[in-house]
Amino acid sequence: MNTATKLSGFVLGLAAVFGAAYGVGRVADPVTPAAETRHDADDPAHGATRSATGDAPTNHLPGGLLVSDRGYTLTPLTALAGEFAFRITGPDGQPVTRYDVAHDKRMHLIVARRDLSGFRHVHPEAGPDGTWRVASPFAGPGVWRAFADFTPTGGPALTLGADVTVPGALDARPLPPPATVATVDGYTVTLAGTAQPGRASRLTLAVSRDGTPVTDLQPYLGAYGHLVALRQGDLAYLHVHPEGAPGDGTTPAGPAVAFSAEFPSAGSYRLYLDFRHGDAVRTAEFTVVAGTPAVAAPDAPGAPTATGTPAATSAPTADAGHGVPGHGHD
Repeated sequence: MNTATKLSGFVLGLAAVFGAAYGVGRVADPVTPAAETRHDADDPAHGATRSATGDAPTNHLPGGLLVSDRGYTLTPLTALAGEFAFRITGPDGQPVTRYDVAHDKRMHLIVARRDLSGFRHVHPEAGPDGTWRVASPFAGPGVWRAFADFTPTGGPALTLGADVTVPGALDARPLPPPATVATVDGYTVTLAGTAQPGRASRLTLAVSRDGTPVTDLQPYLGAYGHLVALRQGDLAYLHVHPEGAPGDGTTPAGPAVAFSAEFPSAGSYRLYLDFRHGDAVRTAEFTVVAGTPAVAAPDAPGAPTATGTPAATSAPTADAGHGVPGHGHD
């Protein structure tokens, strides 16, 4: 074989490799982010990506889509029955043992079932070896996404995600339809505002009980409300916080809590609002639609929906409110 033939074959081989890599990338990221959506821990929407110099934010995927990011990796570990354990390793490959406190905690662990019918927000405890442990937050069988939300000392604010499978018979649930009112434990929470993809959206959630506005919300994690948003399909994670803070002299303790959030793309999202009143934390849930997602052709059974997940052919009816298994906080 002459030199020209060898070079030609080498170039064709490279083209095939890069073509395959591009295809894999498209499959792994079914919904393309419209804009930078991760923010610094001091910003209203927690989790921004900054440049290596710590100056302006750089473009990056939404939180929770990666198990490893900027040298940090989330690794679930084998644990005792009834316990969940994991570790974060740093760029040097060693377990991270030093974390900054963000929103009153060094680690926020959020878990959600892949169909978004289960949700928990808990706070593990770390051992001296860098292993985080908590009573198992997974309620019932299914594939769950575990999100570790943290800031390593001297490093960037991160949200890493990993899937965890709980064996057993799966009772799949469809996403509840969009709604502006949710009820939980006798409380009514009303959502106002419009989710806009690719730019900041102001959302206001007002809490009432028995028809009376709640004006004495208690601080929870340094705020009067704590909001998580997950995108249906890939479960891209938005961790946002309210405007103002308890004790700042201007922020009322209810009934309304206002948030600024950036939705990275058009699609359906599930919102989880944690609020504290009467010394108990409760979670109100909503489905919102940002923008106008594309709709799959009706004559294509099983075709991807606007969020990149296969269209369901049949599923049981789900409660649009809070009362489905696997919801809680700690």
